[in-house]
Amino acid sequence: MKLLRVGPRGHERPAALDGDGRLVDLSGVVDDITGELLAGDGLDRVRAAVDGGGLPVLDGDGSRVGPPIRPGKILCIGLNYRDHIAETDMKAMPYPTLFIRFADSVTGSGRPIIKPRNSEALDFEGELAVVIGKAGRHIPSEHAMAHIGGYTCFNDASIRDWQFHTTQVVPGKNFPAVGSCGPWLVTPDELPAFDTMRITTRLNDMVVQDASLGDMIYSVAEIISYCSAFTPLSPGDIIATGSPAGIGNRRNPKLFMKPGDVIEVEISHIGCLTNPIEAEHG
Repeated sequence: MKLLRVGPRGHERPAALDGDGRLVDLSGVVDDITGELLAGDGLDRVRAAVDGGGLPVLDGDGSRVGPPIRPGKILCIGLNYRDHIAETDMKAMPYPTLFIRFADSVTGSGRPIIKPRNSEALDFEGELAVVIGKAGRHIPSEHAMAHIGGYTCFNDASIRDWQFHTTQVVPGKNFPAVGSCGPWLVTPDELPAFDTMRITTRLNDMVVQDASLGDMIYSVAEIISYCSAFTPLSPGDIIATGSPAGIGNRRNPKLFMKPGDVIEVEISHIGCLTNPIEAEHG
């Protein structure tokens, strides 16, 4: 099942894609796509309503798509593909590399990623994101997959100069609307094995990243287990699992996003996250 949120920013309504690929309104079934929905019996009610038909059909204007869930924590993994480690001239770490994103640093599919006025170094990072559906702490890796409510595409777009002001990367990751996720949340039952899935990032239709999800150093289960060892994971929390090689900052010449560009992150069996790039106003 594919769940999404549509409407004006801050006033999105819940929606789903039905079996015919139509966008149907769920606002008469649930209030929003939230962690509580994933944790409770809401998914069963939504599935029954979508399968039963008769829900109002919405227009498919992608510009109105918001982030597919209201997140709690957004945890991000760095350096999780060997080719990306190689291009950054860094070393593999014995544990996952982690940083935090704020909720307002992420926008939805079709909406603009904002290039801040105080930087020209807006870079792309296509990633698979995991959405927690079942709360847990100290989760063994062998049980971790049962805690997943869904998956989505993620662009961990970064302001590279601010990222490297110090050893702490948080400023470069948390400008308003500098990253994105979407276009929808796909429940785990719809996905095959990760090693059969590819992630591809395109800038103005040019492929800049392409990898198998099976190339991740730390598996999704290992990542969930590690994160839950230091913080309780709650339904609705998002974990971005890392970017493969191809980032603009490590190209010669460097390739950064600029106003007027369009960036896409596509993951097979999930969908395509698309964002135009706009300059910050004011």
